[in-house]
Amino acid sequence: MRAWLGSLAIVAMVTATTATWADQPVGITATLPHVDVIHEGKAFRIEREQDNLNQIEPDYSLTSRPCPPYCIQPMQLAPGVETIGELEVLDYLRRASRDKADVMVIDSREQQWLLRTGIIPGAIHLTWTQLHPAHADSAKIAETLELLFGAARTGTLWNFENARTAVFYCNGVWCGQSPTNIKQLLALGYPAHKLKWYRGGMQSWKSLGLTTAPVLPK
Repeated sequence: MRAWLGSLAIVAMVTATTATWADQPVGITATLPHVDVIHEGKAFRIEREQDNLNQIEPDYSLTSRPCPPYCIQPMQLAPGVETIGELEVLDYLRRASRDKADVMVIDSREQQWLLRTGIIPGAIHLTWTQLHPAHADSAKIAETLELLFGAARTGTLWNFENARTAVFYCNGVWCGQSPTNIKQLLALGYPAHKLKWYRGGMQSWKSLGLTTAPVLPK
């Protein structure tokens, strides 16, 4: 009887606590309620889901994806490449929203993932295959480096002095798509200090209830 009454008391306490939380505001930080960025030429507000009982969606609830290929990535991807978190990503997104921005945030995932889960507002989609010589020819890779990254080429030599700082992400710590993009750029001579890696990726972004933008089929 006592055990039963004790269980009822615990359930009542949890229910009361849940009810207390249910309508509480959810900021990004204690002093930062939201961040405004530009996404596809329009103003877009990033904030956290305000429902205190919201849960992560099924796409990111799996814990044991087959490895390989879905293996845990290291904390430091390569010497000089900074690993960053959500607040740093938000700061880069704000910087990327300015005119003539010298930074950009890149979603390295395949299109099917964007259709299912959306994209971080303000990010550019550049799938991991577009910088990989096994999937893209050298002329196309060179075009991407010049037009998107701002690199300059003289003959066979690349100059990255005025190239943009690029922040890469994909699905999470088990995803190798953004690491592949970063490693390809390093192999081409891209400066490591101009490459940033959001290791937590979309799984961490979603787990914090941060806003995503829908992506429509092309």
